[in-house]
Amino acid sequence: MSINPKTTPIYQTSVFTFDDLNALEAYFEEPGQSYMYTRYGNPNNEELAQEINRLEQGQGAVITSSGMSAILTAVLVYAKAGDHVLCAEEIYGGSSSLLSQELTRLGLEVTYVPSAEIYALEGYVQPNTKLLLAETISNPMMVVTDLARLAETCHGKGIKLVVDNTFASPILTRPLALGADLVIHSVTKYLAGHSDVTAGVVIAQSEAEAKRAAQIMRTWGLNLSPFDSWLAARSLKTLKLRMRAHAASALAVAQWLAQHPKVQAVFYPGLASHPQHELAQTQGNGLFGGMLSFRMADDQEAVNRFMRALQQIPFAPSLAGVTTSLSYPLGTSHRGLTRELQEKMGITGGLIRLSVGIEDAAEIIADLEQGLAAV
Repeated sequence: MSINPKTTPIYQTSVFTFDDLNALEAYFEEPGQSYMYTRYGNPNNEELAQEINRLEQGQGAVITSSGMSAILTAVLVYAKAGDHVLCAEEIYGGSSSLLSQELTRLGLEVTYVPSAEIYALEGYVQPNTKLLLAETISNPMMVVTDLARLAETCHGKGIKLVVDNTFASPILTRPLALGADLVIHSVTKYLAGHSDVTAGVVIAQSEAEAKRAAQIMRTWGLNLSPFDSWLAARSLKTLKLRMRAHAASALAVAQWLAQHPKVQAVFYPGLASHPQHELAQTQGNGLFGGMLSFRMADDQEAVNRFMRALQQIPFAPSLAGVTTSLSYPLGTSHRGLTRELQEKMGITGGLIRLSVGIEDAAEIIADLEQGLAAV
């Protein structure tokens, strides 16, 4: 009986067998022709890596256990003890914690670059500087980075550009095509998209760097389970449709919030008032993504009343699921930052980050309306 599955089965195994010693030697002499141990490789992990690599138009991708392990892998591709790393000041709090609290313990030096100085880097690059880490769209203030301009600056100064493309996804933006050297995603977010997977990925501009990332993943044990890889690969099949729905609803919600009397400011690249609106429109291929933030009064009890009055939108400190959710950056993703840096970035007590799902915009707006009525 011939078995030809349309969808890749789940290879839920930790180890693969060999016929004899000749087969074992062939495994080492011809990498990629067979499998030995799931930490080294598994058909489900390979399928997911290949599909994301195709979407990002890279020369190789490596799947990791989380977005955080993807960031770790990307930094270690270029940097070692004694090296210097630059990071955009507008960055996810977890990325900042990894760099400042953990990688400095391994002997790396880290410097943060304010947005106003990111395209010049004057006075920031040292002889031992290896890379700059930045986000396509920053978390949580939705600052859009001109990736082509930043890549030109980095390469002109002899350093690599690593881009976290999680908020945009390759449906909006492909950083490698704009000059980035490595791209990372928290696959947990839009690529998987259903709030049921925790995973990450590193996509490389060169085959050599992809191989180095794979070596780090294997040696540090940063691999993803076959089942999670299978789930994420399944979800990729609807990524293009989901991103269009996320973006359409987010734009409608942002426009509605912008005219609400209890909303002080809305941060969404799709609004004409956004400082990088034209850049976002070009770099995002006419889409602006599903993430936005808005500011209400800096009153914690008012924020609590708003959250409690919502019937459909939960307070869930993550993002990019098919259903809408909200988060509170001051108390979750960016709580580890100093008060001074929080205020500088605009992360105040009234800032709400909204991950707009694929529901009809009218449903989302109706729930936000009753939430704001309680404020």
